[in-house]
Amino acid sequence: MARTNDQILGSSPALLDMMDQISRAAPLDRPMLVIGERGTGKELIAARLHYLSNRWNQPFQKMNCAALAETLLESELFGYEPGAFTGARGRRAGRFEAADTGSLFLDEIGTMSMAAQEKLLRVIEYGEFERVGGNETISVDVRVIGATNIDLPAAAERGTFRHDLLDRLAFDVITVPPLRERPEDIPVLANHFGRAMARELEWLQFPGFSDDALQAMLAYHWPGNVRELKNVVERALYCAWDGEEPVSHIVFDPFESPFRPKAAIKPVKEESAATGTPAPVTPALPTEPFDLRNDAAAYEKKLYETALEACRFNQRAAAGYTGLSYDQFRHGLRKHGLL
Repeated sequence: MARTNDQILGSSPALLDMMDQISRAAPLDRPMLVIGERGTGKELIAARLHYLSNRWNQPFQKMNCAALAETLLESELFGYEPGAFTGARGRRAGRFEAADTGSLFLDEIGTMSMAAQEKLLRVIEYGEFERVGGNETISVDVRVIGATNIDLPAAAERGTFRHDLLDRLAFDVITVPPLRERPEDIPVLANHFGRAMARELEWLQFPGFSDDALQAMLAYHWPGNVRELKNVVERALYCAWDGEEPVSHIVFDPFESPFRPKAAIKPVKEESAATGTPAPVTPALPTEPFDLRNDAAAYEKKLYETALEACRFNQRAAAGYTGLSYDQFRHGLRKHGLL
C-alpha cells in the first residue's frame, strides 16, 4: 500500500477484499485490530478506519507502544499529575484525553506491559481512567484501533497478552496481505514511487522500468513489504543518474559488497574441558515421557524462526544460513505455517 492523498494503491483481489472489509468495519463504533507484517501500511489502514467513520472530523491520535519504556508508556497514554515522578512539575494530559471523541491508533500494541494492558482494558470497557499519580476519574469517548505484527492469540496463550483485552479489541480483525501475496500491485506501486522519486531528482520524465527490472521485483519476496519496495525503487532511480533510459539496475540489499565485514551470527558454544574445542550445542533432553513428533516439529520450527531473524527475514540468506536450497527452505516455512 502507499499513501496518495490518503488513498491506497492496488487492485489485487487480496487488497480489494481487505478494502471491502475496512469499508464495512469503519462506521461501526467498536475497537479494531490491524494485523500485518512490518511495512504493510497498518497505520494507513487505521487512518482509513477513522476517516470513514462518524468520527472523521474529530482527533486522530497515533502512538507507537514499542517506542517508549513501560513507565513512560502509561504517562503518555493516560497523562500524569504534578509530582507523579521525578521531573513531573505540572499536570499533563495523555493521548486518551487528546483523542476524546475521536480515535487512538496504538501501533505495536503487543509490546504493552500487563499493567498498561489492564488500564487499557478499563478505558475500552468503561471509558474511564486516572492519570499517573492522580485519583481523579476521567471519562473519555475514544475508539481504539490497535496494530501489531505478532500473533496475539499465541501471546495470550503464553501469558504475555491479556485474553480479556484481546477479546475486547478483536471485534473485527483486519489482516493485511503481505506484498508477496499480491504481486499484481507491485508494478503499480513501483511506478508510483518511481514517478515521485523522478520529480524529487528533477528528471524531465520518468522512463519506467525495464522488463528485467520488473521481473526481478516480481520474483523478490519483499520481507519489508511496501516500505522496502519504496526504498528499493528510490535507490534504483538514485543509482540510475538520469531518466534517459528505463531503469534497469535494482539493488535489493544495499549492504551487499565484497568488502562487507563478516560478522558470523552463531550461537555461543561451550568449550570442552578436555580438548578446548567447541562442544556441539544441543537442546536439553527431556527426563519424562514426551511426544517425539510434536517436540521435534516444534524445535525444527524454532530453528527456521531463528534463521529468519538472524538474516533479517531474507529467505534466500536464511536458506544458505541453514544449509538448505531456497526451495527446500520455503517448503519448510510452509510446513510450519511460517509462510
